Amino acid sequence: MKTILVTGGAGFIGSNFIRYCLAGSDNPVRLINLDILTYAGNPDNLNDLEGDPNYQFVKGDIGDEALVSKILWERQVDAIVNFAAESHVDRSIDSPEPFFQTNIIGTLRLLNASRHYWSKLEGKKKEKFRFLHVSTDEVYGSLGPEDPLFHEEQKYEPNSPYSASKAGSDHIVRAFLHTYGLPVLTTNCSNNYGPYQFPEKLIPLMILNAIEGKELPIYGDGMNIRDWLYVEDHCAGILAVLESGKVGETYNIGGLNEKPNIEIVDTICEILDGLRPRTDGTSYKTQKVFVTDRPGHDRRYAIDCGKIQSQLGWSPAETFETGIQKTIQWYLGNEPWCRAIAEKRYNRERLGTG
Repeated sequence: MKTILVTGGAGFIGSNFIRYCLAGSDNPVRLINLDILTYAGNPDNLNDLEGDPNYQFVKGDIGDEALVSKILWERQVDAIVNFAAESHVDRSIDSPEPFFQTNIIGTLRLLNASRHYWSKLEGKKKEKFRFLHVSTDEVYGSLGPEDPLFHEEQKYEPNSPYSASKAGSDHIVRAFLHTYGLPVLTTNCSNNYGPYQFPEKLIPLMILNAIEGKELPIYGDGMNIRDWLYVEDHCAGILAVLESGKVGETYNIGGLNEKPNIEIVDTICEILDGLRPRTDGTSYKTQKVFVTDRPGHDRRYAIDCGKIQSQLGWSPAETFETGIQKTIQWYLGNEPWCRAIAEKRYNRERLGTG
């Protein structure tokens, strides 16, 4: 049975990846979740897995090389999937330094520990070891309305402290391949949505604010465009890259769903109008407000995922219409999880658009 170290596994995408892997019966795996539990790392995301013999949680920092080395050797890890990152753009604008500390220095130390471990492995164990780094389409910058989609050879043009720190981590991963031979893989994804997403992000923020009767704040004119990827589709793509991707390659994982933010908000309101109508009979759209745009707000992101489709046979299973229905129903059906987030006083007044 393969043993995978998942860093940042208590976060939104990491916790969904852990669930996705444990639910699969074809290739059972053991998973170790290393997470320091910052504001975005929520242990409630995986509480129900306590007692699962194939899951272990370790509280710790990817920058702690001694701890990472201990886990690698004691558990004889076969692969690392690195989700650990500061990822909220607005927070990076308010305070850039933590993003560079985690995303660059943390990734560097994680790679160092991984390299020393891998270099001492032998035979098939060494040959099959993989380090998969999960990144973002934001490293590519912003697209104009008629520009072609982001592809794997795209020039890096990060425009926020967050995307700059992720671009730096991508380059370090590449350097460890070319300098030391560490068998790395990189994935760059578009905007994820789905269950367990931290409610600073656009979709959960709008769902929760709507049902609580709060304003639905929309940046600028609401016409910033993103490609939306259902989180379980992203997890399937990551696993496909981990199992079959070519060492040293980058794979873009997109949802094939380009939509402006205003359309996302309107869709959420329309679905909620049907599932949980307002008591006054009006639409949730009446709660929309337009607010001052954030600094350096990229206008459009969109990913060309043709490479992973043609080479690894992956494609998104969900359309936006099916994925957003599942997402809204999950939030409506998991209000205790939502209340717990609020009780921990997470700052839900921030806006999330990716």
